[in-house]
Amino acid sequence: MLKHYTREEKSWMLYDWANSSFSAIVAAIILPVFFQNVAQSGGVSSVDSTAYWGYATSFGTLICAVLAPFLGTLGDFRNMKKRLFTAFMLLGVVSTFLLAITNSWQGLLLFYILGTLGFSGSCIYYDSFLLDVTDISRMDRVSSVGYGLGYIGGSTIPLIISLVLIQFGSSFGIATIPATKFSFVLTAVWWLVFSIPMLRHVRQRHAIEPDSDMMAHTMRNMRKTLTMILSNRSIFFFLIAYFFYIDGVGTIIHMATVFGASCGLESMDMMVILLVVQIVAFPFAILYGKLSGKFGARNMILFGIATYMVVCFLGFNLKEMKDFLTLAVLVGTAQGGIQALSRSFYGKLVPAEQASEYFGFFDVFGKFSAVIGPALFGVVAQITGVTNYGVLAVMFMFVMGGAIFMFLVPKNVSKI
Repeated sequence: MLKHYTREEKSWMLYDWANSSFSAIVAAIILPVFFQNVAQSGGVSSVDSTAYWGYATSFGTLICAVLAPFLGTLGDFRNMKKRLFTAFMLLGVVSTFLLAITNSWQGLLLFYILGTLGFSGSCIYYDSFLLDVTDISRMDRVSSVGYGLGYIGGSTIPLIISLVLIQFGSSFGIATIPATKFSFVLTAVWWLVFSIPMLRHVRQRHAIEPDSDMMAHTMRNMRKTLTMILSNRSIFFFLIAYFFYIDGVGTIIHMATVFGASCGLESMDMMVILLVVQIVAFPFAILYGKLSGKFGARNMILFGIATYMVVCFLGFNLKEMKDFLTLAVLVGTAQGGIQALSRSFYGKLVPAEQASEYFGFFDVFGKFSAVIGPALFGVVAQITGVTNYGVLAVMFMFVMGGAIFMFLVPKNVSKI
């Protein structure tokens, strides 16, 4: 599958393979369930533990969202992008490893927040490296295959190993808690090892030379880039639309497990359902990339938004295990594709030599949506006392994002 790609493209793709283990095991599947169990053992109610998880997700992404424009601008200076990428990647790896050491629900939230910061920070530079490793004609395919590898590799292989140990480890004398903690160690090691090709073979091709006062230069560039974004109709309205619809995607990713647990699903049932999402997402992420060549990335993104609207409608009326399985398949068909094509769609709109700056603002819009979505989900759940009502807020985000993308992003970029 990868034989037609360059060494730099393949090395870049493998970081999706590397960091997706964090997305699956820590952010979406095993840690949320483990946190629920630890918190409830400490006397925290199901509704409150769901809300605390949403608040922690919001706080972690808020920190990175506030810092993202500055970090992105700093990364555009020569020889800075790889250094900053490495620092944030290592922060994520170490924080994930420390999840295996703490025994309190407060400690789990702390290291989850730090891990989220490391993950999000490294992705600012990882995403902007897309413009360093490939050209516009290959960008959709490279981005989509990267997401596909993440789902079948980082999101699936270590997850299956972890689930087998958690479910059947007792037959070999391994209790559930040690098996769960082993999954965090495995995630950290996986993330680190498969980041090595990125560190070795990907380099910053597009850069700007800093003034003697790098901080002052960074602040000037931030203001200049923000002004250019506000004056460019295509970039500005795309970012507004992205803010709304990626909020729905991120909220579903972060809240799916605790939502399922609050609806009465057993932990292992929920993990199996989310594993189905990872497996289905692999071929569909690649399919989105191929179909974008025929129908355009714009139309494929809109199709993904429509799919998520159906997911929200069905999610509000969940009743049985088969309903969750149906949702898992639907989410899997759109999740990777909509994220991959959003990344490459934006990459085609921005100047290569300022890619990190522009992706810093891209990250702001993505991360602030992740701040609002899970927090809003948690607030609605606590106010109503019914977790399902949080789904209505998610539906609103997809409707708003889809409408803005369809009617306000200029049609002259429809071929992108």
